[in-house]
Amino acid sequence: MFRGVAAINLDAKGRMVLPVRYRDQVNAVCNGQLVVTIDTEEPCLMIYPLLEWDLIQQKLEQLPSFNPAARRIQRLLIGHATDLELDSNSRILLPALLRDYAELDKKAILLGQGKKLELWSESLWHMRRDAYLQGFNDTAVMPDMMQNLSL
Repeated sequence: MFRGVAAINLDAKGRMVLPVRYRDQVNAVCNGQLVVTIDTEEPCLMIYPLLEWDLIQQKLEQLPSFNPAARRIQRLLIGHATDLELDSNSRILLPALLRDYAELDKKAILLGQGKKLELWSESLWHMRRDAYLQGFNDTAVMPDMMQNLSL
């Protein structure tokens, strides 16, 4: 279970060190094997343990290939999916095309989202987070089940 936020740095080659609090989990659950793909709604990357990604890919592959919306999602998510493996220094190398998509440079934010991690450009994340916080009281777009949630 991935949760929390971490400020991280990417080196000049596009490598990032996985924070300590996630390393044991990633090694135990998927032996250091991860999959990264793009988020189709936001300029960020999604990083999944290999077994979690395999479940998602199976569902995506079952979508009807003659449905344009389904093909769009398949092409974007599966097409950009890239296998990653933690190296001996607990780093992963992010492909340049995916770094470009997410506008990643040296400073980034790794955001735990339960079964996956999101990787954001630090500046884009701060802008998006601030926008989320400003619109937090907008109950017009809040799903009904959220109205009954108690934290």
